[in-house]
Amino acid sequence: MEFKWRKWNRAIHRDFGYLFFGMTLIYALSGIAINHRGDWNANYIIVDQEITGKSFDHKLNKDEVLDLLKTYGEEDSYRKHYYPSEGVLKIFLTGGMVMLDTDSGEGYLEITRRRPMFREMNYLHYNPSRYWTWFSDIFAGALVILALSGILIPRGSDGISARGAWITLLGVIIPVLFIIYYLY
Repeated sequence: MEFKWRKWNRAIHRDFGYLFFGMTLIYALSGIAINHRGDWNANYIIVDQEITGKSFDHKLNKDEVLDLLKTYGEEDSYRKHYYPSEGVLKIFLTGGMVMLDTDSGEGYLEITRRRPMFREMNYLHYNPSRYWTWFSDIFAGALVILALSGILIPRGSDGISARGAWITLLGVIIPVLFIIYYLY
């Protein structure tokens, strides 16, 4: 009985594709986020908002500060407040703060919130534990198998011995050119 390697190749490629679908998305999306960490913060949403309100001729107590924060929907985030200098009110919030000039009523609100999904994916991308590192190494090995089995699936004019060879060669040349250009 002849060994049907193409059948086994397709089965391995298919099943590894299913098994590592989630890992592929995690590493692809977090990889994009990490590549652009200078353009945006993938872990946190930072809201900076200039605020204007009425001026105050007295020091505000906690209830008055809470009323002020209601205007911005942040009354539940209140931690404490104080006056670092004459006419300047600083309010500490959970995940942020408010600085307010009490003479003019102008100031700014800064809030930091965790960005859903990306924060968790980036956490996994940076290998948080030894067990995750092992699983990531298994995934990396599976990617090698997926790449090798994938180029052997198409046959004929689309296969690795024809058109597929040129596309595969291009996929190898592009990273090599980047290495040569940036490293040497």
